[in-house]
Amino acid sequence: MRLFLMMLATLLLVAVAAPPLMAQEAIPRCTVVEPMIGKVGTEIVVTGENLDKNLVAKLYLTDGKNDIELAILEQAATMLKTKIPASAKVGERYRLMVLTKGKEPKLIEQPVRFEVEQ
Repeated sequence: MRLFLMMLATLLLVAVAAPPLMAQEAIPRCTVVEPMIGKVGTEIVVTGENLDKNLVAKLYLTDGKNDIELAILEQAATMLKTKIPASAKVGERYRLMVLTKGKEPKLIEQPVRFEVEQ
């Protein structure tokens, strides 16, 4: 019985002294863009997760060298709505990229693409 109480006391001490678990930061993720092809001025809807205003500061089209900022027209936890700007090149296929908010903002390229047609 004494050994059991010593083990219990040790476990309680470890549990109390252990640092609290850090909450994992939510990472924005775009999974679908509709439509996938469109002209300049086309309104597109991006769906995914963790896309709300407190996590996503900006949305971009990127070709890997040049980034084009998109005006966010609507924003919710699972949706961003935007329009393709005149600065997008016809015939170019772009990936989406988000700029996160927070103490250390990050640019995160997304696995979805959009192609600008004539």
